[in-house]
Amino acid sequence: MELVDKTINSYFDVWLGPRDPRVKGWLLLENYTPTFIFSALYLLIVWLGPKYMRNKQPFSCRGILVIYNLGLTLLSLYMFYELVTGVWEGGYNFFCQDTHSGGEADMKIIRVLWWYYFSKLIEFMDTFFFILRKNNHQITVLHVYHHATMLNIWWFVMNWVPCGHSYFGATLNSFIHVLMYSYYGLSAVPAMRPYLWWKKYITQGQLIQFVLTIFQTSCGVVWPCAFPQGWLYFQISYMISLIILFTNFYIQTYNKKASSRRKEYQNGSTAIANGYTNSFSSLENSVKQRKQRKD
Repeated sequence: MELVDKTINSYFDVWLGPRDPRVKGWLLLENYTPTFIFSALYLLIVWLGPKYMRNKQPFSCRGILVIYNLGLTLLSLYMFYELVTGVWEGGYNFFCQDTHSGGEADMKIIRVLWWYYFSKLIEFMDTFFFILRKNNHQITVLHVYHHATMLNIWWFVMNWVPCGHSYFGATLNSFIHVLMYSYYGLSAVPAMRPYLWWKKYITQGQLIQFVLTIFQTSCGVVWPCAFPQGWLYFQISYMISLIILFTNFYIQTYNKKASSRRKEYQNGSTAIANGYTNSFSSLENSVKQRKQRKD
C-alpha cells in the first residue's frame, strides 16, 4: 500500500505541481488512497444496498436521523461562521484571492475547510439512510454524482489550494446545508411535517449558490491573482454540471408535479360539472316522466 501511495503521489506532483506544505501529515490528506477507497465503497453500497434490502422491511431510523441531521446542521453553522470571520480577518479580495497573503487567517480557513472536506465523508450517510429506509427513488444520478465527487474534489483542493479563492463555494454551501439539514432533521419528526414549507426554496438556493460561485470564480479569471487558473476553470465546469442536474431535478420534482396537480384538479372539476349536469338531466327526465303519467 505504501508503494501504491508513493506512486500515486508522484503522479499527482508531476501533473499538479508541489502540494501546499501547510497540510502535510493532516488526517486523510497525506495520500489519496483512503479517499479513493471510501468513494469506491460508497458506490459499492449504492449498488448492493438496495438489492440487500429488497426483501427486508425498511428501517425507521427516526431517532438517529434527528441526531444525525442536527449534528450536520451545527457543523455547517460552525463552518459558515468560521469561514465568514476568517475571510473578514484576512481581508480577502472577493474578485481574486491567492493562497498565501492572508496571514494567520489563511490557516483558520484551511482548518475549517478540512472539516468541510471531512463533512463530505460524513454525508455519505445521507444515501445509506435512503437505502435502509428503502427510499430508493431518492438515490438519483444527481444524488450519487454529487456525493461521490465532492469528497474527491475536496481532497485535491485541500492538498493544492486549501484557502484563498477556494473559500467562496464552501461558505455558500455551508449556509445552504444549515437550511437543508435542519429541514431533514425536522421532517424526521412526523408532527413537524405539516409546518415545513421551505424544501422547494432549498433547491432554489442551491441553484443560486452555483450561479454565484461561477460568477465569483470567473472574477478570478478576468482579474487574475496568484491563484492557479486551472482550478478556477475546473470549478466553473463542475458548477455548470451541477446547474444542469439540479435544474432537471427541480423541473421533474416541482414543475411537473404542479402541472400534474393542476390537471388532476381540472379533471376533478370537469367530473363534478359532468356529475351535476347528469344529475340535473336525470332529475329533468324524472319530472317529465311524472308529468306524462299524470296526463
